[in-house]
Amino acid sequence: MTESIAPPTTTKKESRTTRDLAKVAVSGWLGTAMEFMDFQLYSLAAAIVFNKIFFPEVSPVIGLIAAMATYGVGYVARLVGAVYFGRMGDRIGRKKVLFITIALMGASTTLIGVLPTYAMIGIWAPIMLVTLRLIQGFGAGAEIAGATVMLAEYAPVRRRGLISSLVCLGTNSGTLAASALWAILVSVLPEDQLLSWGWRIPFLASFVLMIFAVWIRRSLKESPVFEQRADVVDGVALSKAEIAKQDLAKREAAQQNTANPAVPDLAGTSTIEAALHQRKGKAFLIALGLRFGQAGNSGLIQTFLIGYLATVLLVDKSVGTTAIVYGSLLGFVTIPIMGILGDRFGRRPLYLALSTLTALFSIPMMLMVTSGNTTLITVAIVVGLNLGVLSLFAMESVTMAEFFGARTRFTQLALAKEIGGILATAIGPLLAATLTAVTGHWWPLAAMLVGYSLITLVSAAVGPEVRGRDMVRLEDAV
Repeated sequence: MTESIAPPTTTKKESRTTRDLAKVAVSGWLGTAMEFMDFQLYSLAAAIVFNKIFFPEVSPVIGLIAAMATYGVGYVARLVGAVYFGRMGDRIGRKKVLFITIALMGASTTLIGVLPTYAMIGIWAPIMLVTLRLIQGFGAGAEIAGATVMLAEYAPVRRRGLISSLVCLGTNSGTLAASALWAILVSVLPEDQLLSWGWRIPFLASFVLMIFAVWIRRSLKESPVFEQRADVVDGVALSKAEIAKQDLAKREAAQQNTANPAVPDLAGTSTIEAALHQRKGKAFLIALGLRFGQAGNSGLIQTFLIGYLATVLLVDKSVGTTAIVYGSLLGFVTIPIMGILGDRFGRRPLYLALSTLTALFSIPMMLMVTSGNTTLITVAIVVGLNLGVLSLFAMESVTMAEFFGARTRFTQLALAKEIGGILATAIGPLLAATLTAVTGHWWPLAAMLVGYSLITLVSAAVGPEVRGRDMVRLEDAV
């Protein structure tokens, strides 16, 4: 089968086939699975054991806050990585960046699994943990953005939502694998064995996934959209200064009625000029608002609630991790359905519906979580995860890629994801831990879930519909 993927606007570059698309899909799946497996491994470890083996000389509540703070520093490193690798991806291509990021993530995660604990080397243990967390975050800052861009730029326009949602399936696979590993460990191992050596197993196991993902990415072809960009010459995007210099040389040659063979003939010069002079910011702010609901809900449901159940509500540790496993399994159905619906009805209507439903479900969810009933807790987390996290993520992957022009798509998408991650996912669990410790109540969690969802609702309401937008265009949608 040789269906052309994202047919080129010029004939100077070879077209991509479904075989190439399949490789990109597997690569994106594996890379994002590894990213979210790494981060979910860490977030669950932070909620379950890190407060005891890296911060043992404080109260349980303060230990949980310290562990969540260490979890949050990775998001600062992700922002730096988003800027560094995002600009690199827009300049020299998506493929090279994705190879580097996955190697950084895999190496740092594996090394966490061999760290000495506080009991072994004292204060150096949490310092080393934070250092590896920073390296892990630096690589992860552009991983999911790069995978999202690659899939969206490869996909046929009518199936772009469905194919882009494969990135979310990767994140779901990573979450599922990490949660399943922790669910097995906490249910099989006694606490002393879990704290002494059992917690290391998931981190060391991620090394196998890294090797396979690196092997797949070696054979990828570059994004066809990157190669078709009017501002790319010999595989490298021209800077604003270079474009201005070449435009000036062309004008001077035209005035003299001569041709200058030393100056490349840039196709779509007017398109380049329009992109360079477009006032930036509006598309980014709308995308950032869309990110808030998914990112904030993810931090609270997948990270904080697990620790809250075990530490504050004193529910068995396996209840929360098992619920995440069930929710992730259901996500393999939820995510592609959302991708199909987005291709059928558009991105905006689904955002409006999903964010509204999540806000309405927030208080009932927390009542179920605090009921003490294992079945109600599980149902609450499963529904909350699929409605307020995975469904929005399926929409986010394609919508944010369509919002931005090809010249700065990687950078802006990565920054929107990571700034949203810092403001919502990273700070959220820390803020939630502090507020629940101060108030002794669950209502701050419900209020935060409602707030995140309303930000996304307003952003979707003011944003344009971008379904089917030409991905080769250099300017943003708004």
